[in-house]
Amino acid sequence: MWLKSLVSALGLAALVQGQITSENDGEIRSIALRTHSLKQPYLDSDMQSRWYDFGGDTIIRTDSHIRLTSDRQSQVGWLFSRVPLTATNWEIEVEFKISGKGHLYGDGFAFWVTKDRGQVGPVFGGVDRFDGLGIFFDTYKNNRPGVVFPYVMAMVGDGETPYDKANDGKANELAGCSARGLRNPTIPTKFKLTYFQDKLLKLELQYKTEGSWQLCFETRDPPSLPSVSYLGFTAETGELHDNHDIISIQARNLYTAPGKNKGSSPSSSTSGYNYRKAPKPQKEGGSWIWFFAKIILFFLAIGGAYVGFTAWRTKKDMSHRF
Repeated sequence: MWLKSLVSALGLAALVQGQITSENDGEIRSIALRTHSLKQPYLDSDMQSRWYDFGGDTIIRTDSHIRLTSDRQSQVGWLFSRVPLTATNWEIEVEFKISGKGHLYGDGFAFWVTKDRGQVGPVFGGVDRFDGLGIFFDTYKNNRPGVVFPYVMAMVGDGETPYDKANDGKANELAGCSARGLRNPTIPTKFKLTYFQDKLLKLELQYKTEGSWQLCFETRDPPSLPSVSYLGFTAETGELHDNHDIISIQARNLYTAPGKNKGSSPSSSTSGYNYRKAPKPQKEGGSWIWFFAKIILFFLAIGGAYVGFTAWRTKKDMSHRF
């Protein structure tokens, strides 16, 4: 009897410990990708960037920004990574600024994760019929009723489909959102793009309140991207114009950390872990009540085991006497 009670108590204790341990599984962690990050002063001693190429009308001010286009007509500028992005799961956070003096302005800039690099064209300064992902920050409304501009949208290119420029990409849109206040901001403007292969694509914006992220879109059915992709930025102006500045780029490789009871090393995650959902947050009050309930049950089981063992020992002693 006492042995059965003791086994039950130990089983309950193991269950409690197992549940606590499982709550530590699924934590998403990151490793900085130096090869795809960029910050001031941007250039090395030889006036080149080790990890990025730039061209067109791009101007680099080492103390403040990389200006893809100035507030002038008919400009095109670009900035592309020199090495491909090999991480399976990643996050790119970019501080940028769109500004100008005119009441009429355009056209916008694009962020690329594409197979090709350093090519200019009619899609916000980038090449049309691209292969990969484009995020377009469109500041001028051509022909799209019912949509407030500036408008931010994602398009997946297959290398053959052209961008629907006449209708501001309506035929190509994967997801998007309006972002009034993105131009001439009063706070640092940023975007953060998160990608987990086959699991998640999410774009967040900061333009209303510093330190506060607004969800632009999120899909649990993300597109498949080329196995060899480059990060890039392009911008263009026509008759209408604006300054389009990139201030900093922070790239991170994401992975899901194993639980504390598992021995995998984070260093093995450089090619990306398979995505696992982080544990859902529990209500703090309910969590503590359940925790103490399990502790009480544990000690009750121990007490029951002790009482059973004492009764068994007493009975055994009495039987020896007779």
